Order: sequence, then structure tokens, then C-alpha cells
Amino acid sequence: MINRQLLEPQSIVIIGGSNNVHKPGGAIVRNIMQGGYEGTLRIVNPKEDEVQGIKVFHDARELPPTELAVLVVAAKFCPEYVELLAREKQTRAFIIISAGFGEETKAGAELEQRIIDTCEQYGAALIGPNCIGLLNRHHHSVFTKPIPTLNPQGVDFLSGSGATAVFILESAVIKGLQFNSVWSIGNGKQIGIEDVLQYMDEHFDATRDSRVKLLYIENIANPDKLLFHASSLIRKGCRIAAIKAGSSESGSRAASSHTGAIASSDSAVEALFRKAGIVRCFSREELTTVGCIFTLPPLKGRNFAIVTHAGGPGVMLTDALSKGGLNVPKIEGPMADELKQQLFAGSSVANPIDILATGTGEQLGTAIDYCERKFDHIDAIAVIYGTPGLTQLYEAYDVLDKKIRECSKPVFPILPSMHTAGPEVAEFLQKGHVNFSDEVTLATALSQIMRTPAPAPPEIELFGVDVPKIREIIYRETNRLKFEGIDSGYLAPDAVRELLSCAGIPLVPEMVAADKETLAAFAQKVGYPVVAKVVGPIHKSDVGGVTLNIRTPEHLALEFDRMMGIEGAHAVMVQKMLRGTELFIGAKYEERFGHVVLCGLGGIFVEVLKDVSSGLAPLSYGEAYSMIHSLRGYKIIKGTRGQAGLNEQKYAEIIVRLSTLLRFATEIKEMDINPLLADADEVVAVDARIRIERA
Repeated sequence: MINRQLLEPQSIVIIGGSNNVHKPGGAIVRNIMQGGYEGTLRIVNPKEDEVQGIKVFHDARELPPTELAVLVVAAKFCPEYVELLAREKQTRAFIIISAGFGEETKAGAELEQRIIDTCEQYGAALIGPNCIGLLNRHHHSVFTKPIPTLNPQGVDFLSGSGATAVFILESAVIKGLQFNSVWSIGNGKQIGIEDVLQYMDEHFDATRDSRVKLLYIENIANPDKLLFHASSLIRKGCRIAAIKAGSSESGSRAASSHTGAIASSDSAVEALFRKAGIVRCFSREELTTVGCIFTLPPLKGRNFAIVTHAGGPGVMLTDALSKGGLNVPKIEGPMADELKQQLFAGSSVANPIDILATGTGEQLGTAIDYCERKFDHIDAIAVIYGTPGLTQLYEAYDVLDKKIRECSKPVFPILPSMHTAGPEVAEFLQKGHVNFSDEVTLATALSQIMRTPAPAPPEIELFGVDVPKIREIIYRETNRLKFEGIDSGYLAPDAVRELLSCAGIPLVPEMVAADKETLAAFAQKVGYPVVAKVVGPIHKSDVGGVTLNIRTPEHLALEFDRMMGIEGAHAVMVQKMLRGTELFIGAKYEERFGHVVLCGLGGIFVEVLKDVSSGLAPLSYGEAYSMIHSLRGYKIIKGTRGQAGLNEQKYAEIIVRLSTLLRFATEIKEMDINPLLADADEVVAVDARIRIERA
């Protein structure tokens, strides 16, 4: 419930404002005053007559009507203040700095609920409690520092933690990153991060509003709302990066499938961000670095030129960019020779372009000009220029300022001499630029941005998926569970095959039977060698229930007899034995998020290395390809060391088809297709397990 009174109040009252600027009540008064607030500022404090030059009201009942109230008093007093102000003073926005509410005790939660109920009754907006406040270009209602430079094209920053917001602001300010607004939502029971995004989306004005949003999230209360409004903002031209803290909880609780053991809340977050087009970050430095990159012209290719006067950082940046899938291509030919003639002897132009420690600001500008105008295969320019103590940095940074404004290609300034060249860097930042003081952090952030796909289209891929038949099978199987008096269970192999066939997923020829002769006839029909698997026990390999490469009827008969003697066995499955590289697909239903789909290479890659990527069903083809490309083992799929690659297109198609199946079968709670066998031509499901729950 975000309103004008919260964003642009004509009057503000600080309940608990004081003269002590070392405490929240005094600091928030100072920040509002120093921020140039143009409305009427009032203060309530029963013990003071004047606070920081402002006459004080001793009792809130003495106040005239006031639009926004900022509360900096003990939690136990807050509900009464909110009720009084909302009822008698027409206050329609509240920022509650105070802690001691639902984040601490049950009694505190009751106080918080009273406040929320009052705000709902009077149509008032509520930020907090337990926050540092709200900072925008109209009022600086925060009690903390730093106060960043504010302008309309700066970053909108939303944080679920006040203290963390301060740390992120400190990281941003030294990089020169400017802000449009800072939202610390605290407990966020009325206005959470999703609600702020919704407001920004529904009121977005491309001519006026910031196009960069940075998020620090501790709890995703409404994944659907976050997904809808974040992806909508990105489609409107915004760029969003986020940290989701607290995502390392193991998802292996009572799991009986590979997916259940691997999937976690982190998988769901990864999937949600991928679908929305949000760049995921894992540290304050990475988040603020991505924010700085977002303020520059977008990258239109992957080829970087590195202009430096220090060989080592240039090499480190080259390595880091290459590791992240970006390129530092060789620069050669007549234009390269021409550039070299304009630099000091010993300079290199092969890329990195090393102008030496003695290189001047003029030579720096010349190198940038060649990258911008004459090296057509270059898409972006990274400039590493610190202080070797031999040149005037003011002159060099003036040149860099000029070139950044002139260039159509993005220029990434890496000015590492923060200690020895502090004034020079500060002057450069004051001109509206950003600074990436560490080249490897920059490369990591760039690669993360380049790996993030555009928001997924909302349409579901239905071609070749028999939705009515899927629902018929699910209805039949849940009724079976009900008849057996159980709430959940694994589907029989024939039901699994039915479902996968309805989704158009290719299956290896197989037969399940408790009759030896029937299986022998099937093996003869499809041709040896075949594979035999016990039906009954969940973990077949653990009980010796899988035998490969059976080449004769006699061997098959022996394995049938042995497997039927395994505890829990009630049949044997025989499959045509195929060869290929093992792939893996799985899915797990996560409360509030829906089905998280995992993919990866099979065998040791999924069981030991856990090299998997995740997406949120239903998936688009773009998402599926993004999942595949983000695997550490992707080079195996693509083909390496002379080996032919696998059919990536068919792998992506199976991922999409499976996600569509899951979209219409929410009763499926866990499933594995492990392995799929793949080669350059085909990708075929060999073994699958599906666990369902009835509603």
C-alpha cells in the first residue's frame, strides 16, 4: 500500500526525535534536515523543548495533521501512536524504525499485528518495523550513513535488512554508484520487496524512472509476485540484480530420489531468478559491481580490448574474462601497427594494449580512440590506469572522462589506486562515473550478467504434449493411492512410461513382467544385448537389482530368477541396451515456488559433483538452453577433445516437455529421469521414477 504520503510527504513528524545524533532519534532528524527536505518537519519528545533548532511537541495529541510519521520509540508505545495519528491527525504513512516486534517474540508479533490492522483500517502505508527507514530524493528518513548521491537515473535499492543495506551502500559509494531511492523494508509484513517492485512496475515511467534495481532479499514471501513484476520491469527496459541470502539449507530431508537429495531452496531461487531475468549475485561487492555495470551502455558482444599501463592486472583481467566466457581477441594488422607507432617503444598492442608505466594521458586517449573507431571486432574497452608515480593522473582521468562520454562502446574504468590517488579518483567519480577498482571482480560480474537470460515468455510450450491424457493418468493413480489408504507413493513403471509418452519424451524399448518366457520373447524381439532391472525396491543398484549387457537367453533367465528372489521384488524390467553419454533430468515440488526442474550430466556429475542447474516450470526453450549452458560440464555436451557433441536441441526439448507435464500434474512431488542416454543424434530416457501425492 505505497502512497504519495510515504513517497512525497508535505509534512513529517519524528516521534522520538532528539538532539543526540549518535542515536537513531537524533540521526534521523539530522539526515532529513541535511537532505534538504522542503516540507514541514515536526518532532515529538516529552523531555525536550527544542531539537536541532526545531520547536518540539511534548505530546502527539498537540500535533496538527501530518502526512508521514517516523517512529523511533520503544515497540510497546508504537501501536498507540499509530492509532492516534491515523485516527486524529490523518497520518497515512508510517516508517517504524523501532525493533522488538515479530522478529523477536510472540508478544512483539501481537504489537506488530495491531499496527498492521490500524494501517489497513485507515488505508495507511507502513514501512518496517525494524528497519533503517526510507531514503529518496524528497526526504532522507533514515538514521544511518552513508547518504549516497541521489539523482533520478540512480539505482533503486531494496533491502530486507537494514544493517546489510548500510554495508551495501558503503560498497557502492566508493565505486561512485549513485541512487534514486533506498528502501529498507524491515519485517515487511505490509510492504515487502515484492510490493515495492509491484509499485515500481505499475507506475513505471520510462522518461522519469530509474532503470536499475538492486535487491537484497532474505525471504521471498510471494515468488509469483516477484517473478511477474521483476520480469515485467525488465521487459520495460529495466535491469535487476539481486542477492538472496539464506539459501543454503539442504533439500535432502527424507528424500528418496536424486533430485530430492540435490534440490534445495537455493535451487528454487536460482530457477526463479533465471525465469525472471534477474542477475544473481552472491556478495555485496558483486552486487554493487553489477549495479555499476548496469549504468554503462549495454554490451553488444563478447570481445574486450584491455588498455593498461600495468601488465599484470591486464593479464589477470584477460584470464578472468576468458574464464567467464568473454573474449580478449588478438589485435593485429595495419591499424595495430599504426597505433603502436604512436606509443612509446616497448609498448604492446596485441591485446592487452600495454602503454607502459610511462604512458601519458594523451596516449591513453589515442588507444581508446583506436578501439572505438578502428578495431571493428572490439565490443567493449576496459581501462586499467592507476598511479605508477610517473604521470599526472588528473590529466589522464580528464582524458578518460572525455572518452567515456564520446564512445558508443562501453568503457569500464579500473582505477586501482584508491590509497595513493584518492583525490584524483574522487574527482573522477564526482563527474558521474563509476570505478571498478578490482579487475577480477569486474570480470566475474560481467560473466554473470552475460549468462543471465532475458525474462522467459509467459506462454507454455504445449506442442506434442497430451494434457487431457496426463490428467487422466494422474486422476487414476491418485485414486489408486486413495484406495490403498496412503497419501503418496511411486508410480509403477508402466504408469511412468504412460506419462512420459504423453509428454513426447523418447523412451527406450522395455517390458515389465513377472513371467520369464514373456521377457525372453521381448528380448528376442528387440535384440540382444539387453538390461534387466528389478521392479519393487526403490534403489535398484543398492540391492543388486541391475544387470547390464545381457547377451543370451540363458543369462537373462538366470538374472530373472536371481532378481525375483530380492526382497520386495514383484517383477523384472527388460530394456534394450543402448550406449551413449548419461544425462540427468529431475524435478521437485517446492512449496510456493512450484516445480523446480534440474538438469545435468548423469553418473558422478550429478551424484558426487552435483553439477546441476535449475529452472522453474513451465520452462521456455531459452531457459532450457540457459540451464544446459550454465553446467560446468557443458563442454562434454558440446563436444571436446575430438569427441562428437550430444544432441543439445533434443535435450532442451525434453527439459521443456517435462516442465509442461509438471505444470499440469502438480501431484508429482519428486521425479528423476536418470539416465537419459545421449549421442549426436538421439536423447532417450532409460530409467525414471515419479512420486505423487494426492491432495
